[in-house]
Amino acid sequence: MSSIVIRGTGAVSPAGWGVPALQQAIDGRLQVPIQELNRPGWSRPLRVRRVPDPAPRPAVFGHARLRRSSLISQYAVRAAQEALGENLPAAPNQHRGRRLGVILCVMSGCVNYSRRFFDEVLQDPTTASPLVFPETVFNAPSSHLAAVLGTTSPNYTLVGDPATFLLGLVLAAEWLEAELVDGCLVVGAEELDWLTADAFRLFTRQVVVSEGAGALYLTRGSAGPGPPPNETPGTVELDAVTEPHVFWTLREGVRAAAQVAAELGTSGRGLLLCDGLQKIRRLDRGEAEAWSGWKGRRLSLKPVLGEGLMAAASWQCVAGVEALRRGEHAAAVVHVSGCNSQVVGARFVQRTGPGPARGTAP
Repeated sequence: MSSIVIRGTGAVSPAGWGVPALQQAIDGRLQVPIQELNRPGWSRPLRVRRVPDPAPRPAVFGHARLRRSSLISQYAVRAAQEALGENLPAAPNQHRGRRLGVILCVMSGCVNYSRRFFDEVLQDPTTASPLVFPETVFNAPSSHLAAVLGTTSPNYTLVGDPATFLLGLVLAAEWLEAELVDGCLVVGAEELDWLTADAFRLFTRQVVVSEGAGALYLTRGSAGPGPPPNETPGTVELDAVTEPHVFWTLREGVRAAAQVAAELGTSGRGLLLCDGLQKIRRLDRGEAEAWSGWKGRRLSLKPVLGEGLMAAASWQCVAGVEALRRGEHAAAVVHVSGCNSQVVGARFVQRTGPGPARGTAP
């Protein structure tokens, strides 16, 4: 069986456009401010973390498919471009015969245009713009991404809670093993709107909702220990993804998190854990208890970048992979507790680094 190799990563976050900006925020070298978002009918604004305007504006945003697109599509395209890196087509619609799959994972999706369209419908159905409607569907961003990259290979949109991003990695691995594609982009993306921020406020006022995208570019690698001839030391592989453990209440969420931790191993000495803790006791309970015995390094991105939903899950994976690429750890564990549905965990390993062999728990 071939291994699944992470060839590249990309990120757009409230820290800025690119993985380096994400890394600076994680390392504490860049402060990500909380901003105010007005809610119609309220005098008090909502607290959010927004993606800053790009400077300079990426040339790809002039593509015909992106001129009227929502922000979520722009975030997804830019993160995907960064993940592809040198594998990016030289020009639109030129993929040199490579079969590039796309799996885009969303929770809220194109909420900006959805809110705008239905607002127009409520005001006057006869004048609601039909040009807005195509941008309200969940698979609009993945369609734009495929058009920009010029790929006609399998293209799926997975809608679910944030843990769905890890299931997107599983689907990508299945496509690669079945040789349906030569490479696969897995992208998690979200955009902000007062509807989303207000919805979370109804449950927990401490949550700071954010937006952005993260991407991993996966290909097949060679089986067996050591890097294959065409790979360099420090190659990162997707080693394992747990079964999704479903929950419906916070108490069941504690049990589900414990099951994921047990499957991946909770000692972690010398390893890295990219968790989803927010410093909100009520929401953190299950994950905090499940990983209380972790002895290695931990990264908690949400207190820095906000609750980015599907994008936040992708940032956790990007952070773990990049830490392995720099040789800081032999393995990285990612734990994602969905908002109200499932808990899933994943483990990435550095092929040539010290530590556990593939397929073993840390």
